[in-house]
Amino acid sequence: MASFNLTHSDPSTFILTGIPGLQAAHIWISIPFSMFYIIVLLGNFTVLFVVGKEQTLHKPMYLLLCMLALTDISTSSSVIPKALFIFWFNLKSITVGGCLTQMFFLHAASVMHSAVLVTMAFDRYVAICKPLSYATILTNTRIAKLGLVGLIRAVVFILPLPLLLSRQPLCANRIIPHTYCDHMAVVKMSCGDTTVSRLYGLVIAVVVNELNLMLIALSYGLIIRAVLRISSKRAHQKALNTCTAHFCVILTSYTPSLFSSLTHRFGQGIAPHVHIILANLYFLIPPMLNPIIYGVKTKELRDKVGKYICRK
Repeated sequence: MASFNLTHSDPSTFILTGIPGLQAAHIWISIPFSMFYIIVLLGNFTVLFVVGKEQTLHKPMYLLLCMLALTDISTSSSVIPKALFIFWFNLKSITVGGCLTQMFFLHAASVMHSAVLVTMAFDRYVAICKPLSYATILTNTRIAKLGLVGLIRAVVFILPLPLLLSRQPLCANRIIPHTYCDHMAVVKMSCGDTTVSRLYGLVIAVVVNELNLMLIALSYGLIIRAVLRISSKRAHQKALNTCTAHFCVILTSYTPSLFSSLTHRFGQGIAPHVHIILANLYFLIPPMLNPIIYGVKTKELRDKVGKYICRK
């Protein structure tokens, strides 16, 4: 109870409880969490290393894959290390500044991740619908500029969230029943008027998610229309195969998010620890699967990775 009393005496500290109701099982829960996190780091850093080393992979598609790997590493690393410290060492305290910083990097990386998925959908649209112009429309420099725009957008959109909360008075009870500082969890710690923070967070979530999903759907709608106009079935299959990896990544990214959102809204009978475990797995499963999906579905990348593995 000493750590909980600290929240009342120290105005600059929050307490992250971990997974409520399963504190006794934290060590066991940490085993799959740490294994998944190691796989996330190994898989994504392997992609970054191989693409960086191989000149033949310095193409728009693989530059986008590197951006995806960086956002996957960032989102997982924003959440999982702190969760593991809670599980292993019972280090539940986090400063208010540290909490707001974690919240910023977590949400900014998520917004950037979504922007990369949209850019990858555009890449596939150009590759299939305008193949003769692909090299002139999507150059490495243009992809880098799109990545920079996505990063600036993520920072500009998310920075007001911690800034608004930093000006709010905090309640005496600063116990967050979670493993990380989510925006709404921190909003609930405020005793002031949080209407602006809540509305801004809702608008950002709707604008970013809905707009990006609409752009991805539009890209694939145009791709399907272009493919259906091709008379050759073999050409059909070849064109669709180029989209398989990206489509699988979209499913792994948005399906857990949709499932988590539905359980929060309609799963009142689901225990809180189930919600928290699902929220943490959302930052582990997609980043773990993405490099595997691209490694399996992209022969050129698979061959280059295999070359380095066999050499070692």
